Amino acid sequence: MDKQERLAAYERMHQNVIDRLQTTTDKMDEFKIQGKVKSVTYKQLMADKLTFQKMISMYEIYGIE
Repeated sequence: MDKQERLAAYERMHQNVIDRLQTTTDKMDEFKIQGKVKSVTYKQLMADKLTFQKMISMYEIYGIE
């Protein structure tokens, strides 16, 4: 894999993380509306959200926005 391919892969990964964060946040909002914030699924979504947020903050530290 050359440098351009690696850069393209990083850009796709970055966009995927942003998209997944939004999707996860939307699902969490639905669970909140339904009053299911104590469910296992909601807790897993929260863990996923925190992971995606951490990944995005790491990208930002290195100037990948």
